[in-house]
Amino acid sequence: MIKKIILFLTTVLLVVTPAMALTADSLVPIGHTTGIKMFSKGVIVVGTTEVLTERDSVSPSDGIKKGDVITKVNGIGIEKSEDFQEVIRKSGGKPVKLTVLHGDREKQFLLTPAKDMEGEYKLGLWVRDSMAGIGTITFYHPQSGTFGALGHGICDSDTGVLIPFRKGSVMESTVDDVKKGVEGEPGELKGNYNLSGDYGILMDNTNSGIFGKVKRGMEFGSEKPIPVAKKSEVKCGPATILSNIEGDNVEEYKIEIVKIYPSGENDTKNMMIKICDKNLIEKTGGIVQGMSGSPILQNGKIVGAVTHVLVNDPCRGYGIFIENMLAAAG
Repeated sequence: MIKKIILFLTTVLLVVTPAMALTADSLVPIGHTTGIKMFSKGVIVVGTTEVLTERDSVSPSDGIKKGDVITKVNGIGIEKSEDFQEVIRKSGGKPVKLTVLHGDREKQFLLTPAKDMEGEYKLGLWVRDSMAGIGTITFYHPQSGTFGALGHGICDSDTGVLIPFRKGSVMESTVDDVKKGVEGEPGELKGNYNLSGDYGILMDNTNSGIFGKVKRGMEFGSEKPIPVAKKSEVKCGPATILSNIEGDNVEEYKIEIVKIYPSGENDTKNMMIKICDKNLIEKTGGIVQGMSGSPILQNGKIVGAVTHVLVNDPCRGYGIFIENMLAAAG
């Protein structure tokens, strides 16, 4: 069964309500890809290096680790990589005080930039402040204008650290090509998205998904809300997923829920699923990157979303309970 989802944008003001878990008896399952851009709170350290000076090589960033997040320099908040590098360049070699998030702990470092061979002051840190990519919207809640996507958080590609959320948005996208997944090498959806065509803003990046609000109004064709399944209602057996693997088309594909894991064992790996649809396997090889967030349906209810693929078996992967996503949606 092919479902054509059409995105309508209208002039609707965004209404932001206080953060809280989303309570919903029914949701509109989506399954359409979306472009995502997100900016971090602070700058993420993605690598360290020595600074080559006229005398020798030094490590002025000693103590800073890959995956740390620098939030302040000399007590002033830092949001952009360029701003961070500029402060270090203009330090004149005087010590700078860095406020750093190391996991859940905040640390203070007093570091002295070194002058390199070109006469610029550096700390020997590679930092990043943003990301852009493609993922799948799981659900839309018409009453609140809330949407949820991915079923897992967005982590930095080099460090694996959950990106501390500052701001972000979602954009219209289409799928142009698919890199098929094979054993040992995950596949990937390849698409286009309009960086200036935001239709919603992100409100949070959590371990259980990304969540936001419709910015200018969003309707998905004639699709209607369907009931939300409780964890206890999810059973091993036949199910389906909604995925957008070509153009604007969202299709329903057959899967099987082969195992359900005890609650609390892993927030994003609540069930193991197996792709059974020959058409999907022929086109993608199974689950590919970009399909994360594809809603899982069973017995007329939305029960969860696809989150991960097994690298050595692209036809198998994991899913999160929809209840876990709703609990994280604020």
